[in-house]
Amino acid sequence: MAVKVRVPTPLMKLTDNQSEVNADGSDITEILNNLESQFTGIKERICEADGTPRRFINIYLNEDDIRFLDGEKTKVNDGDEISIIPAIAGGAI
Repeated sequence: MAVKVRVPTPLMKLTDNQSEVNADGSDITEILNNLESQFTGIKERICEADGTPRRFINIYLNEDDIRFLDGEKTKVNDGDEISIIPAIAGGAI
């Protein structure tokens, strides 16, 4: 299934400066593997060695955080949109 993946600015150098790319797969793991096959090195920036998303990377399927769904096993449908968003930490007030 083809989905649109929104890529954050820090990772765009790996996607030929594209902010949106298409990927195929039936769940988040397959989508991330497909991204890696298209854009070598992107998965290691998003995932730990075991394939789980890094804790400072938020992945949304449409508008839902996959951590509150089935994590990287979350199923996707044709036409869904995935957003990869690095967490931002602030300073002291």
